[in-house]
Amino acid sequence: MLKFLPLLWANLNRKRVRTALTLASIVVAFLLFGIIQALRVALTGTPELAGVDRLVTMHKVSLIQPLPYSYLTRIRAMDGIEVATALNWFGGVYQDDRNQIAAMIVDAPSFLQVYGEYVLPEAQQQAWLKDRGSAIVGRVLAQRFGWNVGDTVPLRSNIWMRSDGTNIWPLKIAGIYNAENGDNQGLYLQYEYFNESRALGRDSIGWVVERVEDPSRSEDIARRIDAMFANSSAETKTATEKAFIQGFANQLGNIGALLTAIASAVFFTMLLVTANTMAQSIRERLNEIAVLKTLGFSGRGVTSLVFAESLLITASGGILGLLLASGAVKALGAALQQYFPLIGMPPDAWTIGAALILVLGSLAAALPCYQAARLRIADALRQV
Repeated sequence: MLKFLPLLWANLNRKRVRTALTLASIVVAFLLFGIIQALRVALTGTPELAGVDRLVTMHKVSLIQPLPYSYLTRIRAMDGIEVATALNWFGGVYQDDRNQIAAMIVDAPSFLQVYGEYVLPEAQQQAWLKDRGSAIVGRVLAQRFGWNVGDTVPLRSNIWMRSDGTNIWPLKIAGIYNAENGDNQGLYLQYEYFNESRALGRDSIGWVVERVEDPSRSEDIARRIDAMFANSSAETKTATEKAFIQGFANQLGNIGALLTAIASAVFFTMLLVTANTMAQSIRERLNEIAVLKTLGFSGRGVTSLVFAESLLITASGGILGLLLASGAVKALGAALQQYFPLIGMPPDAWTIGAALILVLGSLAAALPCYQAARLRIADALRQV
């Protein structure tokens, strides 16, 4: 088939403006596809990155309802629980309202045990555990603001007031972590420092994250946790971490279905454009196809040339569109990193893109291939 590339190129080069516009429509379609895939990952919270051996226990009514700190102790004592930690949402603003930070309040020792993917040097880890007024920050966040280990940063909270009536929480940077799951823009301060300094809600936590010894028992352990706190003033709801993260995304609606519908509309339009281009190209070249058959080309051979032409233009536009999407997503991620720390094109976008190139190229060529295969030499030459 490689020896026919000059012929394919000549066919595409016949109507340059039409070919360019068709190619542009395919590029734009795959550019939007790549961006949509990146936004899907960012908006759904990347639940695929959740730990398979982690459960999350929250208040049955809502995540914003607190749980007593004593729940953490009772959960830790349960059979099947390897380690458990408590978390609270802190939020936070640094210097300016535009500098929003994803800050969390954690039980420092157990947090690093539950989330083993958060890695920092041993010396920095020990420094954090010894200083209750310190915090650890992600590598990307530290680079963003030029923070270094030993710096003290004033973090303002729009949620939590201190007992002295202010909402400014000075935190010393004890360590800079690197998370294998890509979440390198967080800030984590210690629960003890927060609890002794806050004005309201002492000895309460937001939710509990458990690492189970055997993931196959997760469903049973979740039921036992909720049963333990049934009929209490703060009943619980326990689910896998993946379901917990997905719950956040569901608050915005079915983002996955919405983005899939948008992508489907874009590709359907692209399919119509490409199919129309190929069909028109075949109609203009009926006599040439008849000559090819006269020279000995079989119906299958002519059909293969038409199919290859459709696939060539689809593949060229698709690959270029995905490359442009990759660059656009990087620029978009840099601009929106404080809101979407994990934005980026997922690896499966390239696999899905390759499949779409093959499927859409084939569908666009279906009718032209049928026309070329059924073409009678005498009928085509009669139109010369």
